[in-house]
Amino acid sequence: MLEAEGLYKSYRMGEAEVSVLKGLDLEVNRGEFLAIVGASGSGKSTLLHILGALDRPDKGVVRFEGRELSRMTYGELNRFRNKMVGFVFQFYHLLDELSVLENVFLPAMAGRSTFGWLSCRRWAKRRGMELLSRLGLSDRAEHKPYQLSGGERQRVAIGRALMNEPQLLLADEPTGNLDSATGNAILKIFEELNTAGQTIVMVSHDERIGQKAGRIITLADGRIEQKNTSG
Repeated sequence: MLEAEGLYKSYRMGEAEVSVLKGLDLEVNRGEFLAIVGASGSGKSTLLHILGALDRPDKGVVRFEGRELSRMTYGELNRFRNKMVGFVFQFYHLLDELSVLENVFLPAMAGRSTFGWLSCRRWAKRRGMELLSRLGLSDRAEHKPYQLSGGERQRVAIGRALMNEPQLLLADEPTGNLDSATGNAILKIFEELNTAGQTIVMVSHDERIGQKAGRIITLADGRIEQKNTSG
């Protein structure tokens, strides 16, 4: 489904140039649960952002279903990020002025005209409530994010990521801001999603992901250091 070939990425930090990715190659198969682990600064988040077209590599190619992301138009990239990929972040990125339900169905509004939104609004709300029910949050639909616990907010973020039924789910340190018990509950959700057929790529420094992921790779100094299969 997803292929990265020869990825390089550097950033300027003052007078210095910091190399983050150094010729990285990666393949992700449909239906796979891949975990990318590594220390802080190893390039995990940078890699995930490039795979999801949130950032561009300095050099190298990313292909989704055989098509290079760099050859997509601006509009095609927006549709790719909105329809094909769902993102889950460590710090949730929920909008406190919106209700939980509104945060979940927000991706359905993106890129639509007023008329387009009105024509699908009923479906979006129904789909949002189905996701909240699946995630055990149906009684929180009208709450605001700041009224929820960290684990509840991360479940809302997962619901938002799943709203448009993406082919690929990318998760950036989804347990990094949570205690151990809550983190385990979030990982169980990802495991259940993968069992149901969802393709997932998760980056983390959390060793617990080894119990859930089907394959683990280690990223060190901008390169893949080793490949493991989860036991």
